[in-house]
Parts: sequence; structure tokens; C-alpha cells
Amino acid sequence: MSVLPHRVLFGAAYYHEYQPTPRLDEDLDLMAAAHFTVIRVGESVWSTWEPENGVFDLDWLQPVLDGAHRRGIQVILGTPTYAAPPWLARAYPEINTERRTGQRAGWGARQEIDYTHPAFLFHAERVIRKIIQRYADHPAVIGYQVDNEPGNEIFHNHGVFQRFTDHLRHQYGTVEELNRAWGLTYWSHRLSTWADLWTPDGNAQPQYALAWRRFQDSLTTEFIGWQADIVREYAHPGQFVTTCISYERPGVRDDALTARLDVTAGNPYYRMQDSLQLPPDPQEPGQTWTTHGTWALYATADRMYASRQEPFLVTETNAQAIGPTWINEPAYDGQWRQAAWALVSRGATMIEYWHWHTLHYGAETFWGGILPHSQEPGRTYEQLAALGAEFDRAGELVAALTPDADLALLYSVDSKWALTEHPMLAAEDGGPDRRSYQTVLESFQRGAFDSGLQARLIHPGQLFTQDPAAYARTQPLLVAAALMTADDDQLRWLRAYAAAGGHLVLGIHTGYGDEEARARTERKPAHLGEAAGVRYDEFSTLRRPLPVHAPDDSPLRLPEHATATRWADGLHVDDAQVLAAYRHPHFSRWPAVTTRAHGAGRVTYVGTVPDPALAAAVLEWAAAESPGPHGAWRPAAESQTVTAATAGDGTRLRFVHNWSFTPSTFPLPAAARDVLSGQELAAGTALDLGPWDVRVLAEHG
Repeated sequence: MSVLPHRVLFGAAYYHEYQPTPRLDEDLDLMAAAHFTVIRVGESVWSTWEPENGVFDLDWLQPVLDGAHRRGIQVILGTPTYAAPPWLARAYPEINTERRTGQRAGWGARQEIDYTHPAFLFHAERVIRKIIQRYADHPAVIGYQVDNEPGNEIFHNHGVFQRFTDHLRHQYGTVEELNRAWGLTYWSHRLSTWADLWTPDGNAQPQYALAWRRFQDSLTTEFIGWQADIVREYAHPGQFVTTCISYERPGVRDDALTARLDVTAGNPYYRMQDSLQLPPDPQEPGQTWTTHGTWALYATADRMYASRQEPFLVTETNAQAIGPTWINEPAYDGQWRQAAWALVSRGATMIEYWHWHTLHYGAETFWGGILPHSQEPGRTYEQLAALGAEFDRAGELVAALTPDADLALLYSVDSKWALTEHPMLAAEDGGPDRRSYQTVLESFQRGAFDSGLQARLIHPGQLFTQDPAAYARTQPLLVAAALMTADDDQLRWLRAYAAAGGHLVLGIHTGYGDEEARARTERKPAHLGEAAGVRYDEFSTLRRPLPVHAPDDSPLRLPEHATATRWADGLHVDDAQVLAAYRHPHFSRWPAVTTRAHGAGRVTYVGTVPDPALAAAVLEWAAAESPGPHGAWRPAAESQTVTAATAGDGTRLRFVHNWSFTPSTFPLPAAARDVLSGQELAAGTALDLGPWDVRVLAEHG
């Protein structure tokens, strides 16, 4: 993180080349007045940089960089490789991505490119070198964004499939070993030669599907790393290299991708207006590439922090309405400020909006920018300018924070891919729920949020390389749910973590599959059943939620409306306490949630997809058993959230939000300084929070 400035960067993506009339100085003056410190430029216009094959126009950006520099605005320069120019598509039609073998996607959008194709890579490298060489020495440039939101397509192109075959040959060595590993005796799929491998279009074999998705995300990692290495040939010390991640892209493994970069950067888009209210709408829609619900905004930030387990950049987020023309929900007054401070509280060290001015043409004509179509500053500009002034006042104190973590949640991309291709949960229409993995994980994320706990996601490669006893001391509460792809050593690590004093919360499908997503021969949960004191051989999907209750001897404080949803493991208790049970004539024979002491720690098993009330009850109890740093700083009203982070100088910061039109009051549990006003506040002071309000506090002592 040493490559980043010592203050939170604040600004927007800026495309002067899209403006219908020249207004560079006017735009930059407005940015400076709004306390902008950064803009992102250049990543979307390859056909402007290179209007014809080998004909380059590189000077058009110079006035933008010069004008920004004169006003103290820094610049992130993008490479334009995610949107191929028409002349390249015409010269090399085979670079068009195929979504099924032999069926090209066509042109007219963006990211329709097989970026493994040698012809594309030749031209991409040429334009990257031209742009970066031209502007690397400009004093405004602080960093580079290579490509944009990569991993949007799963490539079925001939060359990609041949590379996949070679990849398998090197990984497994022989077709006999592949036959064994994938169980290809089934349905007569045994290979006699590598040439027998079928294309993925009609594949129904789970192990093939998982290998194919793993290979696809490796292509994205390879491509972005290749670009980053080219840019570093020209970059100066102190300039960073990143890319802009859209985390739900089908070809992204974010921990591997960001390992090739200097800092994580991504795009937390979220539904605004009533989607941010607390308490939430009980009919809140499900998650898509935009998040729904305040809890999901925080969960997205935690996902970004988890990529490198360090602070991150927000390269795009909502200016006005973001999405299709039939959904227009610009924020209520105060919501931009709330969301920005929420992201900062979870580690964001740049807040950059998409984008400066609303486009007058193109597919995103109604994806609102900071300026509306009239180009006249309005409510959005005024709200964001006030926010920029707050970041100015807060200064270095709020940059690159380390957010608190009352619990950790294991995030497995392999399990997500396995359960995307072969889901275990049914959608509302009875079809497969391709978000089965996310559904299970998000139930615990939502439960943590609702119980006032802060969560940190961690990838298997970040977790299982640590000593389990040491991790138990630093993070005493860990959730491992829907971990469908895990090898023996990883499951044993989880068991050792609990034995060393950690509280391990297991969810459905953890310990069910091995590293190839093959069903294990052991009783489930494999390697963990004895420690958990439960076992199961039977499970059921649930058509409707089942009410649950806490037995008389259960320590859970379970609301009457708590339910189990989507799934029920047929748990048999060997040596465990039942924390929650189903109310149902059939399913009541099995417990919904159990717990058992194991060594110096504990294993709790959640045999269903818990609704928010059940998940919150389980995690609140588990956190009380293993208290984190949250202490007395707890919400005092249903509309409030209270989160905490540590600044670089060790200062403890508290962020108190009121997500509602209804004002509320928060009694300070300790003396603090209001970071934005400078006011000193005594313990016991009643903080008045207005509609959609947030206070940033530096705790004393």
C-alpha cells in the first residue's frame, strides 16, 4: 500500500472525448470546487487511440492531464483493451468470443474478444506500449488501470479449447489418470486419447465443468498479469498498477488476479433509495451485479478487502441511477455520503464515481453521472461536493483503514464454480439456482450484519497456509459453509483450528466433496463429523421455509419468526447439543443447529440455509462465546449500524450510521472526537443522527 496517497482519493471516471461540446476547463474547475483529487481516463476508447491499424493519435489526452495537474487532480490512466476497435474486428474476425463452440457472439457491445488469441495480443501490446510510453512521465499520473472489468465471457473458441486440453495433459499426465480423477467410466465417457475430449457445450460431467471454470479464470489472471508486466516496464516508482474488478464476472478469481497487481480495485454498485433502509424491506430482492440491501453494500466492501487482505480502491460506484433505463433510483439526500463512509470504514482508500457526466448517446445513456444531461450541476454534484469537503477535513486519518473483524468467513471460488455448474439449491421457478454458493455464504454475511458483527472474508489460499492454532488466537470465530471443494488437509486444518481454541461454524455441503468436487466416501461432514458430534447421510431441499425453535436447554435467543430455508441435512446427533430444531411432522426428527466442544474450542453445525433471524441468533451467540473487538459500541436503534476500524497511527475509529428517514439517537459509550467537526464528545453524550446520517468518531483511550 506504500504506492498509494496518504489521503482518501476522491473523484470520478472522466471522458472528455465523450462530451458533445468542448468544456474541459469548465469540467475541471467544477471538479476542483468539489474537492476532487483523482480522475480515471482513457480505458474505453481504443478506436480513438488507434483509429486505423497502426495509425495512432496519442496527443488528445494531453490537455486533460495538463488541466488536471494544474488543479492538483491526479490521474489513473487506463489501457483500452476491453473494447476492440472495428478495424481490428474486421481484420481478425476469429478474435470474436464464442459463447458456444463455433457460435460467435457478434460485435456491437464490448468485451466480445478472445483475449488469448495471438492476433489480439499483438495489437493490444502495441497500443498499450504506445499509450503508457507517451504518458508515464506526466506528473499527474499516479497509477494505471489495465483493461476493465475482465472475465466477462467464458471462451469456447477453438484455440482456447486446445489450450485447455494441453492444460489437462500437463496436469494429469495421462488419459488414464484423467479417467480415474473424473470418474469417466460413468456414461461411457472414458477417453482412449486426448483427442477424445469433447467440447464443453453439452458437457454434463461435474469434474469437467469445474476444471473448465478453473481454466477460464486462469486465462483472466494470465491476461491481466501480462498487461501489468508490460505497464511496469514504463511505470515509475510510486505509480501503481491495478485493474477494475466486477466481482460477479464468470471468469474472475480475485485473489489470484490481484496477486499480479499492486492494489485491489473494484466496482461496488448498489441499489439506492429504499434498498438502503433499515430495518430492511422484508421483500428485498435477491443479489445481482448490483447489491440489494445495506448489509450487501458492506459485504461487497468486505469482498474487496479480502482479495489481498488489505485496503482497496473503489474505481466505480453509483453517481446517479446505475442500471437499465427502467430502474432509475438516484440516492436520497445523504445516501451518497453514507455509502462512501461505509466503504471507507471497511478499507476503501479511494471513492471514484462512474462517472462525471451523463452520456448523451450509447448503451449507457441513462446511467447517470455526477452531472445530468443538461451538464448543469445539480443535487448530485452538491451532495458529492459536500462529501469531498469532508474527506478533505478528515485527511490522513481515514485513509487505508484496517476494518474490525468479529468473525471470518471462508470464501471458496472453486466451490462457487462447482455449485454454479451443478447447483444444490432450487430457484423459485423450480430450476437450478446458479447462485447456490453465494446464497449459503450470504445467509451468514447477512446474519453477521443483522447481529451487529463485522465480518472478514478469507480465501482458502490465504487461510490454509497459516498455522491453525495461531489463527485461532487472532480470529476466534470462523464460518466455513458450502465448502464443496476441499482436500483432506484443508478439512483437517479446520478441525485443528477448533481443537486449538477456535469456534468453527460449519454450514451445509462443507466436507461433502473433495478437491475435484467428487462426493466423498466418508460419512458427512468428512473429517469433521466426530469433532462436530453429528453425521448425516440424507438431506432434502425445502419448498418453503420451516419454522425453528430453541429447546429449553439451548443458549440461543431465537426469535419466534426464525426459519430454516432451502435445505435440511438429516443430522444424527452422536455427541452434540441441539441449539435449534425444526417444527415439522417429518423434519423435526433432525436438529437444525448443533454445537459441541472440541479440544480447546467448539464446532457448531448449521444444517440448513438460515434465514436472517436464525443466522443472526447463531452468530451472535457464537461471537459472545468468542468475543471480538466490538464491545459496547452497539446500535441503539433498528436503523443504525456501528462499525469500527483502526487507522494507520493506531487511532480507533467508529462509524455510526442512521439508515432511515427517521432521526435516531446514539449514546456514546466512550469519549470521542467528531472527526468531521472537531467537536470533543464526552462519554454518555447522546449523538443526534438525522435522516440518512453518519458520524465519524475517533475514540479516546
